[in-house]
Amino acid sequence: MSQSKDFKSASGRVLSVDEIEVLADEVATTDYDVAELAKRRRGRPSMGSGPAQVIPVRLDPEMRRAVEQRAGEDHTTTSDVIRQALRSYLHVS
Repeated sequence: MSQSKDFKSASGRVLSVDEIEVLADEVATTDYDVAELAKRRRGRPSMGSGPAQVIPVRLDPEMRRAVEQRAGEDHTTTSDVIRQALRSYLHVS
């Protein structure tokens, strides 16, 4: 018995079989410059003027559920929802 594996986007959204087929077709029909792709930086993209730091924050169950629900609605991550909320509250970009 084979099990199917969920494939997710960078934001954590589960990709449909149709989306995966479109991506596979693109890869099969596009002439990628492998040397150019190898030059690209690996790792997480920088966020702002310097390296990002992890800051632990405690959330009560209701707030955590609200953040997770919003992340699901926006097809993004809980971290991104929290960052957006802080940017809005602190009026920074």
